Amino acid sequence: MDIRESRDGAILSVKASPGAQKSAIAGELGGALKIKVAARPEKGKANAELENFLAGVFGISKSSVEVMAGGRSRQKQVLLRGVAKTAAESALENILKKKREDR
Repeated sequence: MDIRESRDGAILSVKASPGAQKSAIAGELGGALKIKVAARPEKGKANAELENFLAGVFGISKSSVEVMAGGRSRQKQVLLRGVAKTAAESALENILKKKREDR
């Protein structure tokens, strides 16, 4: 999983799939976290939903999550402000492990 450390927090590579029935982590794809987003890709709605969803996943405020790059693309770089790289890696490992076990 491609997670980088920055001075502001962890930067996560995300592959977004907008227009889903509900927002959910779908797995990993090519080093990026694949996320289904329950919003259409119009007027920033999908990016806002992605930020809200990731805030809930990591237990941080909505204002602490920011799509830094790829705003109009499915491939995005998302800043998790105040989250250490190791904490982000650990949280995502647990989520993906549980997802595999639930299959």
